[in-house]
Amino acid sequence: MGNSRIRPATWLALLLCMAAAPTRAQFVGENLLVTVPSSFKLGYEGSRPDMNMQEWIPSNETVENWSEMVTIQVFLQATGLDPVQSLVTLQKLWVGACKGGTVTSATTSKTSGYAAATTLLRCPLLASSGKPETTMVKAIKGNDSFYVVQTAARSVPDEASLAQMKQYLEKVSVCDSRLPARPCPNLGGPK
Repeated sequence: MGNSRIRPATWLALLLCMAAAPTRAQFVGENLLVTVPSSFKLGYEGSRPDMNMQEWIPSNETVENWSEMVTIQVFLQATGLDPVQSLVTLQKLWVGACKGGTVTSATTSKTSGYAAATTLLRCPLLASSGKPETTMVKAIKGNDSFYVVQTAARSVPDEASLAQMKQYLEKVSVCDSRLPARPCPNLGGPK
């Protein structure tokens, strides 16, 4: 990255890789902070004027046939969205797409001072894959954009695996270089 700067309202999918790279880059504006497991690869990346999206999968799998996936979505300048209402909409879509699908009520929280909500979605047999699927989703309302990160497993995870999914999402946060109360990490270079 050299001396490049991360532009506002973008997201950082590989914080660990960037932190390890020789760089003097600094975060600028509001940024999503999410670390993708080191054994994962980028399976899909797409964008449109109002949204950026990435899907990360284990390095030996494909986006068509995966066992685990981390999906990152940034809805650019979508500051009017509410985390709970967004997850309620997602829950309705989930139950409609999965016979016997269940959801947990959205749990509200604060992430670095931003409003956030989390939900768990379970499907005993997802028609599109022919496999069970369990997805935990976290939505964060930023000042510049709206962020959604989900971790999914095409399985029926045990309690320990569910706890790992929850811990993973608890580490997802948003920082803003313009707000001292929501500082961004230093990537190793001078400010």
